[in-house]
Amino acid sequence: MFKRYLMVFLVSMVPLIELRGAIPYSQLPGVGLPLLQAYIVAVIGNMVPVPFIYLFARRVLEWGADKPVIGKFFRFCLEKGEKGGQKLQAKAGRGLFVALLLFVGIPLPGTGAWTGTLAASILDMDFKSSITAVMLGVILAGIIMGAASAGLFGALGAIF
Repeated sequence: MFKRYLMVFLVSMVPLIELRGAIPYSQLPGVGLPLLQAYIVAVIGNMVPVPFIYLFARRVLEWGADKPVIGKFFRFCLEKGEKGGQKLQAKAGRGLFVALLLFVGIPLPGTGAWTGTLAASILDMDFKSSITAVMLGVILAGIIMGAASAGLFGALGAIF
C-alpha cells in the first residue's frame, strides 16, 4: 500500500504530468487508492517542488540556455515560462493572483504548478503571493481531477 501512495506522490511531482496524472493513476483498477487520501498525497507531492522552482528554476534555465547540450531544452523551458507569464499578465492586468490561480487550477495541457510557478518567477511576483496562488490552483485542479476520476462528469453527462 505504501508503494502505491509513494508512486502517486512521485507522479504528482513530475513536470507536465503533475497532479493531473497522479489522481487518475491512483484510481486505476490495479492501484485503487481511496480518492481523498490520494488527493491529499497528490497535492502535497505537487507542491513540494514549487518553492524550489520559484527560487532557482529561472536562474538555472538562464545559466543553461547557452550551453551546447542542454541549451535547446533550457531555452524551450524559458520560452514556455515567458509565454505563460505574458498570457497571464495580458489577461489579468491587476488581477494577477487570480489569473495565476486559474492558470494552475484549470487542468489543461501546458498549465500547472511547474509552468505557473516559473511564469510567476519570470513576472517577478512576490514569493508569498505566488506560492499561495499556485497552492490554491493545485487544490482546485485536484478537485476537478478527483471529480473526473470519480466519474462525476460522466454521470452528469448521462443525466443531462
